[in-house]
Amino acid sequence: MPESAPVLFVDDEAPMREAVTQWLNLAGFELIVRESGSAAAADVCEDFPGILITDLRMEGLDGLGLLQLAQGVDPELPVIVITGHGDVETAVKAMRLGAYDFIEKPFEPDLFLGVVRRATEKRRLVIENRRLRRTVGENALASRIVGTSRAAERLRASVAELASTDVSVILYGETGAGKDLIARCLHDFGRRQKANYVAVNCAAIPDTMVESEFFGYEAGAFTGAVKARPGKLEHASGGTLFLDEIDSMPLMAQGKLLRALQERVTERLGSNRSTPVDLRPVAASKIDLRRAGEEGRFRLDLYYRLSVVELHIPPLRERREDIPLLFEFFAHSAAESHGRAPRPVSPAVADRLMSKDWPGNVRELRNAAERYALGIGESAADGAAADPVRRTLSEEVEAFERAMIERSLIQAGGRLTVVMDELGIPRRTLTDKMARYGLDRRRYAEGDGPKTADGFPPIGGNPPTR
Repeated sequence: MPESAPVLFVDDEAPMREAVTQWLNLAGFELIVRESGSAAAADVCEDFPGILITDLRMEGLDGLGLLQLAQGVDPELPVIVITGHGDVETAVKAMRLGAYDFIEKPFEPDLFLGVVRRATEKRRLVIENRRLRRTVGENALASRIVGTSRAAERLRASVAELASTDVSVILYGETGAGKDLIARCLHDFGRRQKANYVAVNCAAIPDTMVESEFFGYEAGAFTGAVKARPGKLEHASGGTLFLDEIDSMPLMAQGKLLRALQERVTERLGSNRSTPVDLRPVAASKIDLRRAGEEGRFRLDLYYRLSVVELHIPPLRERREDIPLLFEFFAHSAAESHGRAPRPVSPAVADRLMSKDWPGNVRELRNAAERYALGIGESAADGAAADPVRRTLSEEVEAFERAMIERSLIQAGGRLTVVMDELGIPRRTLTDKMARYGLDRRRYAEGDGPKTADGFPPIGGNPPTR
């Protein structure tokens, strides 16, 4: 029976490849065999489930170079270095660079297999811990990015995946879709969570103050500069810098920002001293920055620097199933904060809410929910039909049916018997419809995730997408 973790073995000598392949196959390992370091480089990736074993001396990319490449991709990937007689000094250097172990030729198969088994077990634990951390992260994100639609689930999964990395991200989304919340989640669930999160609305900074805001200044640098002040980049060092509406930044300031991000240094106005900065930039825009760059309205070099990953945040009209749940969440939150009794949201109101386009997205929905909770302007929800969406009858029926089932699941804590009685449908019909709409009862089960006694997400915590 094959071991769970594959072994990537690299050696430029055919007899060695044949011997090691035979030993490891007999021991039950799955092998990926490469003749050179260059050929193996393509197999090295983050979350590679197995380990790397490489000969030290090879033409082209040697074992030391392959080790360094692997460490750059995933520092927790175990690399075993095979060395010839007289290469021990180099092997020690490899250990200092992060190699898991080294074995000197010729070696006993049993000794070799023992090292391989220990390395693969270590890798298995690393991969399992990463999977658990991501699962926990996604569960915690459910209380921040509220929704059960496929779009919401994909968004949570993307944020959980990106938060575990340190790459630059550009967030695209309409007004009120939640770009600021997503940026905050990338910080709060990432490795920089204990450092500063600095949010800058680029559209709100006057052109004459952009440089002083971003880079800071020394005392006396200009009239009114009574004392020194660090800029946003310096303040965000170690943490995350969120550049909201970055497309509004003047082109000259974009060039200076690009230089600071590339060289990882900032220089205050009135100073000749460069200060190192280590930050994760996250930018947000309502427009396509690449197209803006091609039209001369945005620096393409800055776009390429920031666009390691681009994440599109769906508007509410693309996840209508989430509207009733979000509305109830906001209404309960508003009622609690204002000392009012929560008002139930009827299925008729939920249907009218889902029929509206919500051009202001979650921000607009939250305002409507607060008015509803306070009883101000009963048309807050009734008027939702003022701007109906053109949908077919079958689409209207499916949306309403999904909302009804989901609402019943929430209130019943995922208990299917209660839902069956409330909706008056048999179990087979209910489970078929849940499968069709992607509804998993475990998401609503009592104790599975943060909910109140009413079955709703917790009140008073971090708000959902806004």
